[in-house]
Amino acid sequence: MPFLDWVNKNQAQQAAREVPYHLLKQEAVYGDPAENLLIQGDNLLALKALIPFYAGRVKCIFIDPPYNTQSAFFEHYDDKLEHSQWLSMMYPRLVLLRDLLSAKGFIVVHIDDAESHYIKALLDEIFGRSNYEMSVYVQVRYQSKTLKSDMAYHKQIEQALIYRRSPDAKPYRPIIQQEGFSKFNFDIVEKSKGQLIELGGKQVTIFQPSDYEIKKVEGHIDGLKEIWATGTILDGNSSGRFFRDYLAGRIEQDGVSVLYKVTNIGDDGLGYRYFTGPKKLTATKGKYFQGVPVDKRHTEIQEVVQPIDNFYDFSSQFGNCRHEGGVEFRSGKKPENYVKKMLDLFSQPGDLVLDSFLGSGTTAAVAHKTARPYIGIEFGEQATTHCVPRLLSVIEGDRTGVALDVDWQGGGGFRLCTLGEAAFDEHGRINAAVKFSTLAAFVWHFETGIPSLQPSSPRASSGNTPLLGIYNGTAYYLLYNGILGDRKPSSGNVLTHAVLQAINEICPHAGHKIIYGETTRLGAARLAAENITFKQIPYDVKMRG
Repeated sequence: MPFLDWVNKNQAQQAAREVPYHLLKQEAVYGDPAENLLIQGDNLLALKALIPFYAGRVKCIFIDPPYNTQSAFFEHYDDKLEHSQWLSMMYPRLVLLRDLLSAKGFIVVHIDDAESHYIKALLDEIFGRSNYEMSVYVQVRYQSKTLKSDMAYHKQIEQALIYRRSPDAKPYRPIIQQEGFSKFNFDIVEKSKGQLIELGGKQVTIFQPSDYEIKKVEGHIDGLKEIWATGTILDGNSSGRFFRDYLAGRIEQDGVSVLYKVTNIGDDGLGYRYFTGPKKLTATKGKYFQGVPVDKRHTEIQEVVQPIDNFYDFSSQFGNCRHEGGVEFRSGKKPENYVKKMLDLFSQPGDLVLDSFLGSGTTAAVAHKTARPYIGIEFGEQATTHCVPRLLSVIEGDRTGVALDVDWQGGGGFRLCTLGEAAFDEHGRINAAVKFSTLAAFVWHFETGIPSLQPSSPRASSGNTPLLGIYNGTAYYLLYNGILGDRKPSSGNVLTHAVLQAINEICPHAGHKIIYGETTRLGAARLAAENITFKQIPYDVKMRG
């Protein structure tokens, strides 16, 4: 597969591997926060900070990155330089977003045609071309909308590129209810006994055009549904194959517009199926008429799964979303109805949603109103001037946007965090501000690839035991910050005979153990006898590449 190249791509790839790990500093708690999290800061650093706690947990990512236009991105626009900078900005962020996405998750990237082709090449490279689902085209302006008079083209359409994390990801296709028998609206009347022959081991009765009548009627339980015997139908079921193999070539023997009644075929319990042959000598297509399947005859209402459309007209909503949520955000605000449509297609209530270009807070507001836990990241001051007030309004029962559609009554909450200090200095030493629970989550994810719980979560470990967990038969332990109640080098953070005895008493494990600590006083023979692999802090604590 070809890859996109640009100036400084190597640095962008290296940046993706070497993003420093920062702590998250909780600034405020609003309402009952549950898992909802708003982070103010560089989204690259914020995404990295989330990895130990959320890798593989996010069900739907919706991002609306800057479009790399002169008015929206760089103050001094130079196509070659700025285009490369935009790609270098997006690459490491997309890598981290991919790592946060669950195996059943989707990413939705809203973009315009200034960068859509380039970012698709990036997404193909990072997520895999086989994981490209579709492009959704969105009308964002009326045809009659007046833009700048010096513009040669009227941009009405933007798009959303949809990628899945793996083939396990399945979208939530819309379901409609329809009358179960509405399409079974044909009756066939036999006016003679017809001519009986045998084809393909089945009894076949041939009716000439004057010997039968096909009536179109109101759909009913004993009606027949008309199906063209063409295309994939010819290979896809027994009726199609029978028409292809035995009926399609019988014009010379039987004539045109004849009716065939074939016995012992179909799943509708009739015991036969009607076919019509081609109506012209030069034609090859025909039809068959199917009754209501036996397992569908008990209901008149059926739920029918629909394909997902690749075009939506949200021009009205885009034109009227300026005041949604009580905050203004010119030239970039997305309507809640549009974001809800994307979330509904690729997630369900209870699924974790992430937006790392949060802007005015639309994605978080929609997720909050539709019972989806969320993480929103915004670098600029609008994190506090727009996102916080908007989410507070949601908590208080905001009635704009999708509120009426979902009968939103208010409630819930969120945590506001900023980026704290780096967890490791340039020499790899651990910052003294790092707490046990944070380093524990980091070590657990580093060893297993599985996320831990967010340190501020009420469900997170209280940090009163060195056992991090057991994975694939191996128990993982961390001796740090005097977890066993003694900070002296000779005890709590050092693996000594006494510490090992305490571990075996407090959290025993008969299998393999991996223990992290400052150092060990146990010799190689004792470690081997105890089935222990010792790893030293900080030297064996490295960022996953």
